[in-house]
Amino acid sequence: MTLSYPTARWPAAVATSGLWAAAIAVVVFWGLRLAAPPDAPPPPVVAAPSTSVIDPTAVARLLGAAPAGAPVVAATPEAASRFALMGVIADSLQQGIALIAVDGQPPRPFRVGRQLAEGYVLQGVGTRSAQVGSGIGATPAFTLQLPTTPMAIPAPPSQR
Repeated sequence: MTLSYPTARWPAAVATSGLWAAAIAVVVFWGLRLAAPPDAPPPPVVAAPSTSVIDPTAVARLLGAAPAGAPVVAATPEAASRFALMGVIADSLQQGIALIAVDGQPPRPFRVGRQLAEGYVLQGVGTRSAQVGSGIGATPAFTLQLPTTPMAIPAPPSQR
């Protein structure tokens, strides 16, 4: 008995060829993977460079601080009331930036060593304070403190 139409063999041939190609690719991949030399050892650890000592007065002069022999300005009680400390960004070396309002103006950022007003320089900053005086090397005329905010105490749970 003969069939009036020929059977389509090409789908089976393509599928068989694809499977053989995939099998050969897997064998080649693992053969190359296993024959490759082992991974290179990690590079040797390099010693960290030594930390250099930074002279705070030299940095202050570089940032525009007044020289150590600047004239001393006598602090009066009303002088401290001219300044209001609004925020501080400080590091462990008392360097940083303070957000200070001068004479009721909007607060502006001042770096350590910058002049706040005539005769007043920001000498240093702490975590919640800023020292103000006549120059970087002089003794602080007064210290501005951040206002303390009361601690928020959670309300006791309501009983129903």
